[in-house]
Amino acid sequence: MKEHERRTMEGILFTDQYQLTMAQLYYRAGLHERTAQFDHFFRNYPDYGMHKAGFCINAGMDWLLDWMTGLHFRSEDITNLRSQTDSRGKQLFGDDFLGWLEKGFDFSSLTIRAVGEGRVVHANVPLTVVKGPLAVAQILETALLNFLNFQTLIATKAARIRESCDAQMLLEFGLRRAHERGANAGARAALIGGCDYTSNVGVSHVLGFVPKGTHAHSLIQTFLALGNSEEDAFQAYADLYPDDCLLLVDTIDTLESGVPNAIRVFEKLKKRGHKPVGIRLDSGDLAYLSIQAARKLNAAGFPDTIIVLSNNLDELVIWQIVTQIREEAPRYGVDPERLMKRLVYGVGTRLITSTGDSSLGGVYKLVGIEDGPSWRPAIKISETPEKTPNPGNKTVWRVYDERGKATVDLLALEEENPGDWDKVKLRHPSDHTEKRVLDKAQISKIEPLLEPVFVEGKRVADSHSIETLRQRREADVAQLDPGIRRLMNPHIYHVSLSEKLWNLKQSLIESMRRSG
Repeated sequence: MKEHERRTMEGILFTDQYQLTMAQLYYRAGLHERTAQFDHFFRNYPDYGMHKAGFCINAGMDWLLDWMTGLHFRSEDITNLRSQTDSRGKQLFGDDFLGWLEKGFDFSSLTIRAVGEGRVVHANVPLTVVKGPLAVAQILETALLNFLNFQTLIATKAARIRESCDAQMLLEFGLRRAHERGANAGARAALIGGCDYTSNVGVSHVLGFVPKGTHAHSLIQTFLALGNSEEDAFQAYADLYPDDCLLLVDTIDTLESGVPNAIRVFEKLKKRGHKPVGIRLDSGDLAYLSIQAARKLNAAGFPDTIIVLSNNLDELVIWQIVTQIREEAPRYGVDPERLMKRLVYGVGTRLITSTGDSSLGGVYKLVGIEDGPSWRPAIKISETPEKTPNPGNKTVWRVYDERGKATVDLLALEEENPGDWDKVKLRHPSDHTEKRVLDKAQISKIEPLLEPVFVEGKRVADSHSIETLRQRREADVAQLDPGIRRLMNPHIYHVSLSEKLWNLKQSLIESMRRSG
């Protein structure tokens, strides 16, 4: 692929056709410069079939802001758009509109507020709020959803896997099975969500991590095909990497060949003053093989070598492995807790593709528009009440109960501050029968979630390190009730509206129904 082609695909034309056709309509109607507001949110947590998430981890904003900064329509982009024709062969985009795109379009007129990366986020809560000229905000939609939905999806999956393996080391191994260059975004999101390292070399260096990996079965196969042995292959690897020797032991027979050969190589390394790292298991009953491999390694004097597990792992598989080890290890004389501290999990396909639910249903909805001196809240009515968005200029507040646990995310109108209220009244977003009141004694903290990240063409949010984003995630997850964190059948986290926002929403619904 030629470089100019890549710039075309990944630049301002990284959008859907309908964004541009709508923008031209706004331009011709004189609406393109009217201030509008769009909310980005997701409607449902990832549902993996047998299990479902009870929360998500916000991710992707840093890369979106980098993409937006300084971006504009190049002459090549305008030429491409000018070449498009309608069904009668007439030029689809007029020269007047194209002239505006080339000379007057960039993202500097937008203001964006967002929930910070790494934070726990919930369904139907605005994660990103975009305000600015209607046509500009409209054209941003596709790229915003692409950058933010995918990284949030993968960060969430990684956070769930982190929950299942607790404090053990977690590696992201998905590059070969990922969706082309989405692997880079996925690896970054996985690091935010809970993975300690990734095998992706390029992303590791960009983000300041040491890439991690072992060797493939092909190394042993090569030696065997040339008349050598598995032990010869292991020894060659150990000779080249004596202080980083981690051997894949399941090419022939894990317990009868792989582990004994690895132990012989480890003994030679030990005599030379080196400390072997460990072994990797990539097939079979990983819990049983971990126990038996640990027995052999312990007996040989290598009780601290790690055991890396890989092959179609996810949060439920790891949970099952941990459960099986706790039950079976004692009967073989292996301390289950000590064994689990030696385990390292390499998670690939099921993480990087979010197997079970491969997309986040994030949407970008108009919630308000300027009308002369007035501001008009906007709403779309859905046949499913839960899908009707919440209108108007809003703020988002996280309310913590007397235990310091997050108990509700409250959507309120921009001028409202629940911290000033004597009582916090909460309304269900769609069910008029569900409401509750929190007294001050029931609240330990009320925290605003949206913060400015992009103002007048410049990012105002710092580009945080992955470690900082991890610390945010860890703090937020720790403040969730255990029921919300469950891998199976998580409890529902409450998202509520203020009384004023509820009343505004209902009045708009009634008004639209009367006018319809």
